[in-house]
Amino acid sequence: MTVSIGSRAGAGSPVPSPGSPPARRGVRTVLARWDMKFSPYLFISPYFLLFFLFGLFPMGYTVWVALHDWELLGAHEFVGLENFRLVLTDPQFWNAVRNTLGMFVIATVPQLLLALVLANALNQRMRARTLVRMGVLVPMVTSIAAVAIVFGQLFSRDFGMVNWVLGWFGVDHLDWAARRWTSWLAVSVMVDWRWTGYNALIYLAAMQSIPRDLYEAAAIDGASRFRQFRSITLPMLRPTIVFTAIVSTIGGLQLFTEPLLFGNGDMAGGSLRQFQTVTMYMFENAFRRFDYGYASAVSWMLFMLILLGSLLNFVWLRKVGGGAR
Repeated sequence: MTVSIGSRAGAGSPVPSPGSPPARRGVRTVLARWDMKFSPYLFISPYFLLFFLFGLFPMGYTVWVALHDWELLGAHEFVGLENFRLVLTDPQFWNAVRNTLGMFVIATVPQLLLALVLANALNQRMRARTLVRMGVLVPMVTSIAAVAIVFGQLFSRDFGMVNWVLGWFGVDHLDWAARRWTSWLAVSVMVDWRWTGYNALIYLAAMQSIPRDLYEAAAIDGASRFRQFRSITLPMLRPTIVFTAIVSTIGGLQLFTEPLLFGNGDMAGGSLRQFQTVTMYMFENAFRRFDYGYASAVSWMLFMLILLGSLLNFVWLRKVGGGAR
């Protein structure tokens, strides 16, 4: 009588496959397990490597430089926190902080309000809507040097168009770059013209994600366009408003190019330093006075100022918005 192999092995015994040897299958299992576990970290590792090289390392090295009397050519003497003490007692630094905060408030608040109004207008039905939406990005892609030249002519003391228009109302010609508040206003207008369209498109994208059923129900209940905007649009835009406010805070406190070109490349920001920002003051110490230790301390004070401003902005907007999420 012939007995089959299957009957000898028994029903509960595993039958080996005719494929690879067990050792090779074990290695493949381990490699597949490692692949599932470590591949996601390998995919995102380029970002963290670049962030370490161009983010964390420069910040850490700047701290090290700030603790020294660091000159371009010469000894690097360790002075501890002396540079930070000098910064905190420097009237020119606090003057730069005052100028930065003043231009930041004048530029950012009208910018975000105008962006909201512009986004709401772009969200309505109109002819050539796509072309108009693309047109609001033109200021952002325009060369900042060209923008500074044009606005420098507009705010010229003798032949500027702004003074010409103000003359219709009996206002004497203003030397916009000679006074503190006029220079702040001129620089803020440049910033607003350049970045209002960018924020408007961000608000527009958020508005288009709001369900249209809410507006239709409000219209049936007799709500006007303004009431719909105040009761539906603004509450739904709170997270986006928080985002744009924080980004605008970071950019506004780092203001550099516009006031620099408005002053024709003068790092001092005018004869009386009336529109010198913290970033301009940092560059002046680093590349005009070649005091890199002091400039590094200024840069860290600017970082703390941006961090504090962003946190205050975030907390205030969440409180006003009733806890936006």
